[in-house]
Amino acid sequence: MTTPLIWRKSSFSGGGEGNACLEIAEGPTHISVRDSKAPARATLTFAAQAFTPFIAALKAPAADAGSVE
Repeated sequence: MTTPLIWRKSSFSGGGEGNACLEIAEGPTHISVRDSKAPARATLTFAAQAFTPFIAALKAPAADAGSVE
């Protein structure tokens, strides 16, 4: 039996309903990401150890975006 994921939004979700953002859910071995405007659609799932480097790459300056380690 699989435990249902608990989704949470960033405090930087924007005004109004706060639905202009992504939501994340942490599982025991993975992190899932979904669009808050369309939660029933597909999710992206990352191995837990891959999520932090993914976020770091998103935050990297544009000049660093082409370099892959």
